[in-house]
Amino acid sequence: MNELIDYILKFGHLNSQQIELVKFQVKEMTLAKDDYFSEAQKIPKQVGFVVEGVIRGCYYNNKGEEITKCFISENSLVVDYVNFEAHVASSEYLQACTECRLVVFSKQAWEELSNTIVGWDNIKNKMVHMCMFHKSRSAPVISQDATTRYLEFMETHPTLINRVPLTYIASYLGVTQQSLSRIRKNIQ
Repeated sequence: MNELIDYILKFGHLNSQQIELVKFQVKEMTLAKDDYFSEAQKIPKQVGFVVEGVIRGCYYNNKGEEITKCFISENSLVVDYVNFEAHVASSEYLQACTECRLVVFSKQAWEELSNTIVGWDNIKNKMVHMCMFHKSRSAPVISQDATTRYLEFMETHPTLINRVPLTYIASYLGVTQQSLSRIRKNIQ
């Protein structure tokens, strides 16, 4: 819980009473590896904060291939925010790559904080912009060769290499698992 409060306070000030209200509005949640935080064809109903673990955003392309779009790890919000706010069905999945521990706001709790805490919307907007920035910015540049993409992945996500299945990393990089194995072998 302290991790969540520390994260929120990076984006604005809350007094002790407001902090207690935030703590009152959240619930702890665990996800087993491969469980979904939210699913395609369903309306996202919660905003999460990853305390421990890694979640990936993924979707299926028009050929039916699963594509990993991003990875979300500790001390980050996890939500399909556009669809959460619009209350419409998502086109992507948010799935646990590892066992995960989260702190979660229901839609009602998220909205209640906006109605109760002066300045919450400003803090919330900054947190959501950061979340969306990381989700959009994390995609590799497909015009680069696969080795360069992998080296950049290792540089920007050093803690994920041994925590996330190689199939997900290969999908994220836009290569086959065999190609990724070859790249890893050539780098070592």
